[in-house]
Amino acid sequence: MISLEGLTTLLQAWLHDTLGEPWAFAAQSVLVGIAAITLFAVLGLALVYMERKVAALMQIRLGPNRVGPKGIFQTSADTLKLVMKEGLTPNGADKFLFNLAPFMVMIAAMLVLAPIAFARNFQIWDLSIGVLYVAAISSVAVIGILMAGWSSNNKYSLLGAMRSAAQIVSYELSAGLSILAIVILTGSLRISDIINSQADGWWIIKGHIPVLIAFIVFLIAVTAETNRAPFDLAEAESELTAGFHTEYSGMKFALFFLAEYINIFIGCAIGATLFFGGWMPFHISGWDSFNHVMDFIPSSLWFFGKTMFLIFLIMWFRWTFPRLRIDQLLNLEWKYLLPISMVNLLIVTFMAIMGWHL
Repeated sequence: MISLEGLTTLLQAWLHDTLGEPWAFAAQSVLVGIAAITLFAVLGLALVYMERKVAALMQIRLGPNRVGPKGIFQTSADTLKLVMKEGLTPNGADKFLFNLAPFMVMIAAMLVLAPIAFARNFQIWDLSIGVLYVAAISSVAVIGILMAGWSSNNKYSLLGAMRSAAQIVSYELSAGLSILAIVILTGSLRISDIINSQADGWWIIKGHIPVLIAFIVFLIAVTAETNRAPFDLAEAESELTAGFHTEYSGMKFALFFLAEYINIFIGCAIGATLFFGGWMPFHISGWDSFNHVMDFIPSSLWFFGKTMFLIFLIMWFRWTFPRLRIDQLLNLEWKYLLPISMVNLLIVTFMAIMGWHL
């Protein structure tokens, strides 16, 4: 059976035989960069199309249906429009920081891809501190957002950037505590170790109610960190004229737009890895025949299926819940989610010490 693992093994062997050790590593690095950029472009087109179709499903309408079969080329046409638009820089703006900000956000998103396992043995870099790396690098995107709002020389952009930064920094605490719950149960920060620990069952199942609580808190936090509805006050068009990227146009705006969807994918990929086993098939301890059948499904399908399911949930939230005020948004984090996460972390720690999760 053709798999991502088999393709990478063949490609790696061919490069080493053809180019030798030093040049093979350089060629692999270039191919990884091209693959990451291609993945970003494909995910951007696919997730925007998915967003529109999910919105249409919730509102009982068709959605995009003109450009191409079922409207599949609508997002490509929108991308072409953005590429052709002129990129404007406001008078009085800090031009260097204004132009750097969208790249800062995109680079942070691209770096987070490194430890994510897309399939069995299909990972850019299996860091020993993979979870800590993801939490640290994903926080850098806040700098790009603040940079965009301040350098625009626009009070609405600055207000949107401040709100967005406060929101992201606040909800990172609950997301981090939810991640720590799985790290405590696993005993490792390495992504591959966390996935292998779920060979006899996903943590969302064998972790009982505390892990379910951690997952719910994590999903809410990811929704807030990506400025998605109902936590999209920082980009509320009716109040802030689009938020921190008000003054951006053309490809610079497209980079911010793309980064939002890439961050949704990354957040859901981390959630699928921590709570649903990532590429690990659905196994039940003692059911060898059932587990053998599940192993026939390619590991990449398991990973992308779980990730897309979580993305669907986040898109579902947008058309279900009303937008929160800024005080309600911060109250939810500091008065409810954070205390719940801290207490839940203590329960998970006690459960791990007693061995009740095994």
